[in-house]
Amino acid sequence: MKDRGGSTGLRGGAARGVAAWGTAAWAAGILALLVALPTAPHRAYRDRLATHWGAFGEPDGSLPLWAVVLAPSAIWIVLVAGTVFWRAARRWRAAVLLSCGVLLAGEQVAIVRANLHHADWHDADSVTVGAVVTVVAASVAALAGALVSRRPAAPGSPGQGPRMDIPAGERRVWLSRTANPWLSLLAAVTGLVAVAALLVGIGDPAKPMWLLIVPFAFVSLTVLACSSVRVRVAERGLEVAFGPLGWPVRRWDAADIEWARAEHRTPAQVGGWGYRLSGLGTTVMLRSGACLVIRAKGKDFAVSVDDAERAAALLNSLAGARTGHP
Repeated sequence: MKDRGGSTGLRGGAARGVAAWGTAAWAAGILALLVALPTAPHRAYRDRLATHWGAFGEPDGSLPLWAVVLAPSAIWIVLVAGTVFWRAARRWRAAVLLSCGVLLAGEQVAIVRANLHHADWHDADSVTVGAVVTVVAASVAALAGALVSRRPAAPGSPGQGPRMDIPAGERRVWLSRTANPWLSLLAAVTGLVAVAALLVGIGDPAKPMWLLIVPFAFVSLTVLACSSVRVRVAERGLEVAFGPLGWPVRRWDAADIEWARAEHRTPAQVGGWGYRLSGLGTTVMLRSGACLVIRAKGKDFAVSVDDAERAAALLNSLAGARTGHP
C-alpha cells in the first residue's frame, strides 16, 4: 500500500510538472505569434494598419504598427499573470488561456491578412470570415479548457505532526526568511522596462506608452511580492510576510491550525515558482526542498523555509495549547 501511494504521488507531481511546462510554452508561443505576425511582413504594408471594420465590412479605424504589436501583447501578459497569481482565476486558468490565446492570435492573423499588400489601410480586405472562424475556435478552446480544469483536487494528508515541549512560563518564537534571486531579477527587469516606457512617454506625449507601462509594472510588483518571504511562528500563530517590504501579510491564529508538518516539495509538484495554487493547496515556492505545511480551516498552505521541522513542532504545540488538546 505504501509503494502504491508513493507511485501515485510521483505521478501526480509529474502531471503537475507537465501542466506547468505546458502553460509556460503556450504563453510564450502566443506572445511570440502576437509579436512576429505583424512585424515579419512589415514591408508588405505601410506603418498604419486597419484594425477596425464597420457593419458592412469596410475598414474605418487604424493603428500604427507598434500599437498593433503592443496592444494584444500587453493584454496577453496581463491575462497570463492574472491566471497565475490570482487565486480566484486558478480554477479557470486553462479555459481562459486557451480561449483568449486563440482569440488574440486569430485576431492578429485576420488583421495582418486583411492589410497584406495594401499600401493604404483604407483598402484593406474584409475580416468577416476570419472573425467568425476565430470566435468559433476560441469558444471550442474555452470548452476544452473548462473540461481540462475539472479535475479533483488531491486530498490533504491528515496527521498530528511533531510537537515541541515548552516549559511552563516560557514563550518561544521561530523566525525564518527565504528569497529567490531569479524572481527578484525578473521583477527588476520588468520594472526597468516599465520605467523606460514611462521616460519615453514623457519625452513624446503623443505615444500611448501606458499600454507598455501598466502590464510590465503590474508584473514587476507582483513578482517582487512573491520573490521573498519572512515567516514567523509565535504564541498567536503563524505569520507570513511577502516581499522585501514585508507586505502583504497572511496570518493564521494558532487555534485555527489543525496540524503542521515539514514536507519536501519541488516546483514541478506545485506548478512552478512563486505563489502557486494546485491540488496540494497553496504553496509559496521559492526553492526546492523542505516546506512548512499547515492545515487551517480545511485548507492547506505551504511555504519553503529552512528548519521547517522545528517550525511545525512549535506550531503543533501552540495549536494544542490554544485548543486545549494535550
